[in-house]
Amino acid sequence: MSRLSLFNHPLLLGFEEFERTLDRVAKTAGEGYPPYNIEQLGESRIRISLAVAGFTMADLSVAIEDNQLVIRGKQAEENGKVYLHRGIAARQFQRIFVLADGLEVLGAQLASGLLHIDLERAPAATRVKKIEIRDVVS
Repeated sequence: MSRLSLFNHPLLLGFEEFERTLDRVAKTAGEGYPPYNIEQLGESRIRISLAVAGFTMADLSVAIEDNQLVIRGKQAEENGKVYLHRGIAARQFQRIFVLADGLEVLGAQLASGLLHIDLERAPAATRVKKIEIRDVVS
């Protein structure tokens, strides 16, 4: 069965990587742990907040890999503890957000069980480039 491509048009050139990114996002859209919020803080600022109760700064990592913001969490094993009931999730996770060009990570902070990551979009620069037309002599 062939797949219908959103970008299969002769006027859309070089969007193959964008289409692969959309496919990756669609595959990870169903993952629900940890829960997160995305807030608009101003005209050009965004905050991602992840609920990471029980995780310490040493258990968490935030990195930019290519054009993706990758947040990972892994808690150390607690040997010797005996639980009568364990309802607090303590599993490892990886949450990936695809970043648009020009979106920069300002920083991350952990407060009250929430990991906040602040991002800002730089003002878009207008790109105009004149292409010289050469005369080719046969």
